[in-house]
Amino acid sequence: MNTSEIPAGDLAGAPLDASDAIVLSMIADLYSHLDPVPSDLVDRLEFSITLDALNAELAELQQLPEAALASRAEQASVVKTLTFTSDSLTTMVAISPDGPDRVRIDGWIAPGAEATVEVHQGQLSRQVSADTDGRFVFEDLAHGLTRFVVRPAQAAAHPPVMTPAVEI
Repeated sequence: MNTSEIPAGDLAGAPLDASDAIVLSMIADLYSHLDPVPSDLVDRLEFSITLDALNAELAELQQLPEAALASRAEQASVVKTLTFTSDSLTTMVAISPDGPDRVRIDGWIAPGAEATVEVHQGQLSRQVSADTDGRFVFEDLAHGLTRFVVRPAQAAAHPPVMTPAVEI
């Protein structure tokens, strides 16, 4: 049976074949010809990201006093909360399991205010909105090196705040 005999609705769920690859290649060639990616796009993006980072306020991981680090337990426990401080705000995140290899991040910004909060893990970038009390949540995150960026709603009054990268 050739594809002309298969109802169109059934083709949508069918696996891609050589004909599909040819059509997709032709579409890619068309876009490359009509609207090519600017040759300096990567350089402009890197410059923009660097410029954004220069305008950001850097938060630092708050350290506990030595007495609080002492442990009498047989096994070491995993850190479940982290606090980052900067001149303009404090960000606390609580890390909890959200599946076998996933975590959930519940966070709070103080002083409480609406903001956009971004999480960066390698190439992954997600954002959520913090409510008027400064509360935000990220669900279904992978373990790994993670950085947060808080962008207050009053962007003109407060620069974004970036945390150092931490392993979650």
